[in-house]
Amino acid sequence: MIPLSVLDLVHVREGDTPADALRHALELARHCERRGYRRYWVAEHHNMTGIASAATSVVIGHVAGGTSTMRIGAGGIMLPNHAPLVIAEQFGTLESLYPGRIDLGLGRAPGTDPVTMRALRRDPNAADSFADDVLELQALFGPVQPGQPYRAVPGAGLNVPLWILGSSLYGAQLAAALGLPYSFASHFAPEALMHALATYREHFRASAHLAAPYAMPGVNVVVADTDDEARRLYTSAQQAFTRMIRNTRGQLPAPVGDIESLWTPAEKAQVSRMLACSFVGSPDTVRRELRAFVARTNADELIVASAIFDPAARRRSYELLADAWID
Repeated sequence: MIPLSVLDLVHVREGDTPADALRHALELARHCERRGYRRYWVAEHHNMTGIASAATSVVIGHVAGGTSTMRIGAGGIMLPNHAPLVIAEQFGTLESLYPGRIDLGLGRAPGTDPVTMRALRRDPNAADSFADDVLELQALFGPVQPGQPYRAVPGAGLNVPLWILGSSLYGAQLAAALGLPYSFASHFAPEALMHALATYREHFRASAHLAAPYAMPGVNVVVADTDDEARRLYTSAQQAFTRMIRNTRGQLPAPVGDIESLWTPAEKAQVSRMLACSFVGSPDTVRRELRAFVARTNADELIVASAIFDPAARRRSYELLADAWID
């Protein structure tokens, strides 16, 4: 079967601190490395009390330093928040410290709200130059050219692998045009998944970086010994998404026995649409449904998010998934 990877949003549980979340992230990364997962990505989010990965490159260094073989990276860096030179220096440093193990996924969303965008000194129009910024970043990771006015030190010549991330057709078109691997955010925005994958594959141009299209959709997975237990664990994610559409974000809530009492029919419908690419149940249930998803999407790899409240249950979910996937 195709490789599995991990997307860890470094959730801060209710009652925990960001320090606890970062400690649990490293424990999970080590566990998933032993279980054969290919890569472990964290994402840039700002001003969110329930996510501890705002300083994304620092978290990547923390996880890479505590593991030894798995690829570690960003899924992703929101490039319009940063000067390409700064990102090239940060990830050039990571690649120098952990050679051959660093990935850099790039998105063009702000990863936050408008007020925090201003606090980040972000130009509201910065996303318009995303494609140019990606090209600049590529050049900074390439060989230094004669007369080049500035360079990334470290970074130049290291060719850190770039991925394009997206939840719309724009990212698919850009990844295809640049000949880069593509990861679609179907774990929270699945509606355009099939159209985006078709667009990416149809328009892909081979490059020095990639000879053929390579697509990695995001999925939510919760595995437990029984379907009922998995569905109970999944209620943490359902509550978190309900709070998001209410604009009452917070820390990751504990699971509940009756999710139906916590949302309205309209909220349930909206959350269910956002979480349509979720696979919840026993190992047999998840294996069957996830393999059907792979057959439908022709995915080359899956990146798995699991918003599970109990760290031990989360590690167990990834363990059960890996074992089921190999069988």
